[in-house]
Formats: sequence, structure tokens, C-alpha cells
Amino acid sequence: MLKQNGYAQYQNARIMTASPAELTLMLYEGAIKFGNIAVLAMENKDPAKAHENVVKVEKIIQNFRDTLDKKYPVWQEFEKIYVYLLRRCHEANIAKDPKIMEEVVTHIRSMRDNWKEVMKKVAGDKSNPAAQARVAGGQKNSASYTASTAARRTGT
Repeated sequence: MLKQNGYAQYQNARIMTASPAELTLMLYEGAIKFGNIAVLAMENKDPAKAHENVVKVEKIIQNFRDTLDKKYPVWQEFEKIYVYLLRRCHEANIAKDPKIMEEVVTHIRSMRDNWKEVMKKVAGDKSNPAAQARVAGGQKNSASYTASTAARRTGT
């Protein structure tokens, strides 16, 4: 019990001190983790656990979808991707098909990897200190964080 409480405190502190870019990365990581758990549950014929974890993946994808900033034309492309991933999650959940869920996880992993590259490039761009600060965090990083702010900053 004590170890769990300590871990929960660590996770909470990690979230509260993360920059918007880091929070986005954490969401990708969470979706991958829950997707992998769902795949294993499907393979082990545990429909309740599979369902629970597919729903977690769907909620993360829906959060990305809900926070799209429509003032940037690229939002429409992200919308299509998110709608597709949500549909595939639904299909995987109904059929309890681990192959479909693996496909979803593969796409999310690719998006996560691209996001990491964006973070590296922005962090290394010495000509844009404001962008560097947003990626690296700062004193106010998550205290004033909202999902819509993250969407504007990240283009998701």
C-alpha cells in the first residue's frame, strides 16, 4: 500500500510539472500501454479487461480529437486519423480481435515517435526561445495548462 501511494505521488508530481508537450507525450505513452494491455487481454480471453483498456485508448484518442485547434488547416487530417483510430478501436472491442488492436497501437506508436521528433527539433531550435520554453516547460507549465492550450501549441 505504501509503495502504491508513493508511486501515485510521483506520478501526480510528474504530471503537475510537465510541459504541455510532455503531457501530450504522456498521453501517447498511456494509449500505447492500455492498447498493449487490451491486446494481451484479448489473447488471454479476458473480455472485461480488454474492454476496459480499449475504452481507455478511445478516451485518449477522443481527447486528442476534442482538442484539435480548427484555425490550422491540418486539423482536418488529424480529425480523419482520430476518427479512423476510434472506429478501429470499436471494431477491435466488439470482435475482441487483438490484430485490429495491434494495428491501432502501431499507429499510435508512430504518432508518438513523430511527436518525440517534433519535441527534439523545437528544443534544439535556438532561434525560437519561446517555442523552446513551451516544450521544456517552465514555472507555470501545467498549472495553467488546459487541453485547448495544448492543442494550439501542438497542432493536435
